[in-house]
Amino acid sequence: MIKIVLKVRSYLCLFILCICSGNTIGQENRTNPPNVVLIIADDVSFDDLGAYGNPFVQTPNIDELAKNGLKFNNAILTTSSCSPSRISIITGRYPHNTGAAELHTQPKVAFESIASKLRAKGYYTGQAGKWHMGKLLKQGFDRIYAKPGEIGDGGEARWLPSLKERDKNKPFFFWFASIDAHREWGENEFSDTHDPEEIEVPATLIDDDSTRIDLARYYDEIKRFDFHIGEVVKELKKQKVYDNTVIIVMSDNGRPFPRDKTRMYHSGIKTPLIIHWPEGIEGERVSNSLVSSIDIAPTILDICGIEPPETFQGKTFKALFDHPDKDFRKYAFAEHNWHDYEAHERMVRTKKHLYILNSRPELPNQGPLDIVNSPSFRSLVKAGKEGKLSPAQSDVFVAPRPAEELFVLKDDPLQVRNVVNKKSLKGEKLKKQNELIRSQLRDVLTAWMEETGDDIPGELTGDWYTRDTGEKIEKNFRKRGEMPGEKENADRSEEKGRF
Repeated sequence: MIKIVLKVRSYLCLFILCICSGNTIGQENRTNPPNVVLIIADDVSFDDLGAYGNPFVQTPNIDELAKNGLKFNNAILTTSSCSPSRISIITGRYPHNTGAAELHTQPKVAFESIASKLRAKGYYTGQAGKWHMGKLLKQGFDRIYAKPGEIGDGGEARWLPSLKERDKNKPFFFWFASIDAHREWGENEFSDTHDPEEIEVPATLIDDDSTRIDLARYYDEIKRFDFHIGEVVKELKKQKVYDNTVIIVMSDNGRPFPRDKTRMYHSGIKTPLIIHWPEGIEGERVSNSLVSSIDIAPTILDICGIEPPETFQGKTFKALFDHPDKDFRKYAFAEHNWHDYEAHERMVRTKKHLYILNSRPELPNQGPLDIVNSPSFRSLVKAGKEGKLSPAQSDVFVAPRPAEELFVLKDDPLQVRNVVNKKSLKGEKLKKQNELIRSQLRDVLTAWMEETGDDIPGELTGDWYTRDTGEKIEKNFRKRGEMPGEKENADRSEEKGRF
């Protein structure tokens, strides 16, 4: 009898030990630091993915991440220009606060970044693909694959090798940056994926064969970007780290077409933003909350249990993972500085309105050099000479431009109807209401500029190319003017600005 009791007790102790051990293992798995893979497209507008309603472009892998993750419908970039946007994302700072507000410039301050903070906490940090962010920010990475021979035509060639070659004893953060879908577009295995005849041409472009082919080739590049995301997902699953890896997919600026890239409209500054994390986010979630790209850095650190540095100007939106309908930002701000051509625009976006202040209204807003040299732009030029342009199509040639623009988003998703000083079909009352909103948003924007050390230099960097044909202007080429915020030492400021 005593032996039986002792045996039962032994089995009971062993059973309890197994349960406790099982719980401990489970707790360890749940408390392992999450891995993060941030994937950035080059020149892709928010509505050029299947997950965002585009019925023509083929993005099955991104669409699957969106279906099983959290999709943001109102994620706003701080600029629609490659290098300033990327630097802004990784440092959590506005472009004029990085000291690199213009294209092809770099910070002079060694800012804390997503990578540097994670590396300091024991993460392995790697980068592969396009870089375009200067020397100092490289200090946050254990390894960088950014040389032309290493990144391949679309920028994705080193994504898988970097995952395979990482330190397997550490949690990881990867900054995967593609060149897709930046012009120029060469032939590759994804060419002719999309049929030009089936594409719906945006109202801002000319519906002709040249533009349709241009759009189809652009979609082919997005297809390649999507394919390599699928390869990353396969590798994460193969390494059995998929469930505990946060995958973020976004873009640095809008599509490389007229009235999109560099512009302050949604087609330029609204990014797709998809966050997929099996262990942290339930699938099929959509958020209409307003977020800014400077909020991504603090959010990633929050996911990883790390306090953001004071230099970050954004705030974490991790709470939206569980409550996607919760209000977050009241305002999101963006800026348009030099990108091949002189410019100085500032934008503030609210839930209902988009307001733009242009300090160079005497200049047309045709887009950067790669767009001026595009078939789609040439089609607009040809139609303009024939007097066949609609107001939406002629926008890129307008000069002088309005110094202020205000758009009511629910009525004007393309932002083609500026209501500043415009009579309303609904009467004088609505006109006065729009005037009040314009005045309020101008005050908010002005206050944000003052708080963050932004300014309007008298001698901005001038045009390096002609605005109609894209020819180099020798007397201006490679000459820089005063950077916005330079006089105010904005790159030393830790002020957050309006939220």
